[in-house]
Amino acid sequence: MEKQRIRIVDIAEQLGVSTATVSNVIHGKTAKISDTTVKMVQQKLEEMQYIPNMAGILLAQNNSRIIGVLINDHPKYEGKVLEDGFISASLNALVKVTNEAGYFMMVQITTDWNEVKKIASMWNMDGIILIGFCEADYQNLRDKMHIPFVVYDGYFQTANNIVNLTIDHFDGGYQAGKFARERGFQKAMCLSDNHICMDLERMEGFQKGFGNEVFRCQVPMKKSERIRFYEEHFDEIIRYPLVFAVSDFYAAEYIRFMQIKGKRVPEDISVIGFDGSPIGEYCVPALTTIRQDPDLRAKEAMKALECLKNKAQIESPIVLPVELVVRESVAEGKAQ
Repeated sequence: MEKQRIRIVDIAEQLGVSTATVSNVIHGKTAKISDTTVKMVQQKLEEMQYIPNMAGILLAQNNSRIIGVLINDHPKYEGKVLEDGFISASLNALVKVTNEAGYFMMVQITTDWNEVKKIASMWNMDGIILIGFCEADYQNLRDKMHIPFVVYDGYFQTANNIVNLTIDHFDGGYQAGKFARERGFQKAMCLSDNHICMDLERMEGFQKGFGNEVFRCQVPMKKSERIRFYEEHFDEIIRYPLVFAVSDFYAAEYIRFMQIKGKRVPEDISVIGFDGSPIGEYCVPALTTIRQDPDLRAKEAMKALECLKNKAQIESPIVLPVELVVRESVAEGKAQ
């Protein structure tokens, strides 16, 4: 038997307050209510699980018009995942296209893959976009829920009703490597915190385009440990006059480290990043990078969700192009 819905009047009667008081607490209008009463009402709301039930009432319709963006709060971000250049640019683009399409965007971060289904179902989302879960069990998730979803940069075998929306990571690396070779570099270092998924594709592309000596340097994910790594291996890493970092963040950080050590960029060390995030524009010197278009990806994500929702056929994966943006962080005609 279905549990009876809790009403505002039920809570008001149990607490001996007016329904207006309960309603005002629910909607955050507490300026004229004592702290004691607010706390008492909030505790009763939680105890009686009123808020989830209210959400169910508001969202119990065929179209909630909510698109959920669920982001993996990976330890590498050290609790600041939404400050990452790629993530923030993606969210900025997504909020524009969801609004234009008449949807609301809800952002959630989690470290627990198992929470994805719970969050999506709780809010009766019309669709979800998953970012940062590159090797997750997407087929299992697909089997457990019917909400259409799009994956940013997933690594899984083709599955029904799942759209993998990615960029040409290999070609981006290839463009960077070819550019470095044409600038006259004979050896280079690739900088990443892992050798799998998109980072591996970017490095393999760089190797192909560069065609010369490449050292793949795996650095710690935690910033303090990464800086210590650079200090301890300074004599080794300084041997490479060209560095290809798999993200603009790592590229900018490396430039700053080298400048603190008294090295000039690009005269002593040249650096290429990846993503085309705003941080690259504000580096000194400005960062040469491989740019991906967050606006294009957001538009394709919304288009894919609409297709899945309407049970229309759609190709997957969708691979979007990237482009080399040449700025001042790579030396001209480097002789070695």
